[in-house]
Amino acid sequence: MGDPKYPLLFKDGDVNIGALFSVHSIEILSSFKYTQKPHVLSCSSVSLRDFRMAQTMIFAIEEINRSESLLPNVSVGYQIYDTCGSRLSSMSATMALMNGPEFTAGDRCNGQSPIHAIIGETESSATVILSRTTGPFKIPVISPSASCECLSNRKDYPSFFRTIASDYHQSRALAYIVKHFGWSWVGAVNSDNDYGNNGMTIFLNTAQVEGICVEYSVKFYRTEPDKLQKVVETIKKSTAKVIVAFLTSSEMYNLLDQLSIQNITGFQMIGVEGWITAKNLITPNSFHVLGGSLGFAVRKNDIEGFADYVIKAFWKTVVPCSQTEGNYSQYAVNCNTYQDLLLLKNYNEDVPEQRYSSNVYKAVYAVAHSLHNLLKCKKQAGCEKGLSIQPQQVVEALKKVNFIIKMGDHVWFDSTGATVAQYEVVNWQKDSNGSIKFKAVGYYDASLPPDQRFVLNTENITWAGGQIEKPRSVCSESCPPGTRKAAQKGRPVCCYDCIPCAEGEISNETDSNNCRQCPGEYWSNAEKNKCVLKAVEFLSFTEVMGIVLVFFSLFGAGLTVLMAILFYSKKDTPIVKANNSELKLSFLLLFSLTLCFLCSLTFIGRPTEWSCMLRHTAFGITFVLCISCVLGKTIVVLMAFKATLPGSNIMKWFGPAQQRLSVLAFTLIQVLICVLWLKISPPFPYKNLKYYNEKIVLECSLGSTVGFWAVLGYIGLLAVLCFILAFLARKLPDKFNEAKFITFSMLIFCAVWITFIPSYVSPPGKFTVAVEIFAILASSFGLLFCIFVPKCYIILCKPEQNTKQHLMGKVSI
Repeated sequence: MGDPKYPLLFKDGDVNIGALFSVHSIEILSSFKYTQKPHVLSCSSVSLRDFRMAQTMIFAIEEINRSESLLPNVSVGYQIYDTCGSRLSSMSATMALMNGPEFTAGDRCNGQSPIHAIIGETESSATVILSRTTGPFKIPVISPSASCECLSNRKDYPSFFRTIASDYHQSRALAYIVKHFGWSWVGAVNSDNDYGNNGMTIFLNTAQVEGICVEYSVKFYRTEPDKLQKVVETIKKSTAKVIVAFLTSSEMYNLLDQLSIQNITGFQMIGVEGWITAKNLITPNSFHVLGGSLGFAVRKNDIEGFADYVIKAFWKTVVPCSQTEGNYSQYAVNCNTYQDLLLLKNYNEDVPEQRYSSNVYKAVYAVAHSLHNLLKCKKQAGCEKGLSIQPQQVVEALKKVNFIIKMGDHVWFDSTGATVAQYEVVNWQKDSNGSIKFKAVGYYDASLPPDQRFVLNTENITWAGGQIEKPRSVCSESCPPGTRKAAQKGRPVCCYDCIPCAEGEISNETDSNNCRQCPGEYWSNAEKNKCVLKAVEFLSFTEVMGIVLVFFSLFGAGLTVLMAILFYSKKDTPIVKANNSELKLSFLLLFSLTLCFLCSLTFIGRPTEWSCMLRHTAFGITFVLCISCVLGKTIVVLMAFKATLPGSNIMKWFGPAQQRLSVLAFTLIQVLICVLWLKISPPFPYKNLKYYNEKIVLECSLGSTVGFWAVLGYIGLLAVLCFILAFLARKLPDKFNEAKFITFSMLIFCAVWITFIPSYVSPPGKFTVAVEIFAILASSFGLLFCIFVPKCYIILCKPEQNTKQHLMGKVSI
């Protein structure tokens, strides 16, 4: 019922190659009144890119027909159909290629295709339709520009090939270029078709792996103005300054138009080969929106002789209406079809910028090499005539082609039917004269090792709006060292807050996800970006507290020595001779008190193995010696008054020798305890990391706590015993009853050490050591002042009372 579909350009040959190109981009539909047969569809608006593809195909075929080495005695013909960018025309053209243009209801199919391969289409969605239609008949389809990854499925498209790389590589490369420039927050727009949807899916998956967050992902089709408006509104409200636009040139033209109308500028566009070098996007206002755009483009290849061919030989040999004589067409060509094409007869300035022409050139030569092998062609003998070649044979031959074209490119098809991915990275820039140019600033070559595939020359890049400074596009600013990233609830991972690391934790790199704990002896510095050695704390001689304690220790020792000198100089006075039998005991007590004052010095300074053993043992032994002397003096006072009772001879059992032996015995017991302690488990220097996170307490570990408490308990036992005896003797009749002073000194001694115990078991540190030194000094001063100061007072200030009568209480008032 329909009209025959004739090719736009054709030539008969021994073998024929079909082609589908959108030479015109707009199809004019006639009105359907259903009262008469519809008029033939007409097309308008020449697509220069696709027209150049058609010319390239014919140029390549004519080269092959002149060649003596490739298909030497076989003529190659062609049938090029114009699809007008319409699915309807594309389908009718496909059926015409498969069956011939004049197929009527009475004809029968002979099972033979009039063509051996089809080159086209130029868009992915149209190529999907073409491949699904021709697939059951095994007719090979070779597209120069359909890059959708969906076409890599050999199960669905077993006879499809392409001389352009799959978008699998381009989509991944888009993510790599975004990551390369440090943009972690981007928007995404894609065409709502096979090309855009599949490409964007791969980009989004790769972006997620590379740590790139997508603020929004929207899509529209060229015939959906409402969706386009929603896309524009989304862009206006967004905070991302980078937009990845996976669009065809048609959708990009529509988007550019709306962005220009609404004056939406300042966005860094990242484009794909579908639009990044499209000439139709260059308008007076387009640079405000697309200036500085970066994207991947098909590599340019200069085909030798083609620029002259398109303005000379093509019009003489191919387009019938450009000639004045000859048989125009066996298909009754209507010359009106060529009127708008004839306007381009003398124009070839665009030829150097045509990037897909070389892909058509490769496709034609790939078919020619396949046919050359199938026809068993030889350079001298030519090709075998009469061989029937089935399309399936061409498909298998295409899988094996491997040749180099005259431009130097290596042509072969991988397992998916595609060629290797090789892109130029182009940048929208302005010339000195103000015209827009597409400047190459890098490349992506998937045939190279991974670390060499992607190369960019960032110095030559013009950024969004023609700026020279790279834009920033992040949801959150980078977290500096010393902080960690904390994700914001309900937002992408690129949106986060910077939380300072906790005490004792650091992060020494930007955008750290976690802070790491410093090792045991280290602590974080103030900036939380480095672990530094913890401050080591011990009571040193150089700090104020250490100096004060050293002063009082030496002061006490010096005061004790002065008292000893005073007593020695006044040894013949009654108050010194009052207990003549204990005179040596008094000097021994003064000597032990001197040692008590001096032993506190062993607690100051950096603990060492020897100082730790010395401080506790010296402390224990000197204090037992001191308390033993006081205990001896107490017993002497008590026994002295007991001896005055009639018939008592108790003093002979507690004379000077027995007193010294008792002191020696009490002290030896403490010495034995200390020896056992040092033998079994001695004190040792210890770095205490338990109580304080920010510092190390360098202390003396007790080794054996039983040993320590045995030493301390023994001192306490003697002190309590001394206190009890002195308390019993406090009311004995004497003008100068020493028992009262001993009682008071023991009371001070016990009170000090009872107070010391709770503070000692508190968290360790230099203050605990200071408390222990204070206890030693306080108890030592207590003994010194209570026992000896009263006597010194009488000797120095009240010499009139230093008489035997006064001491015996016989002075008359």
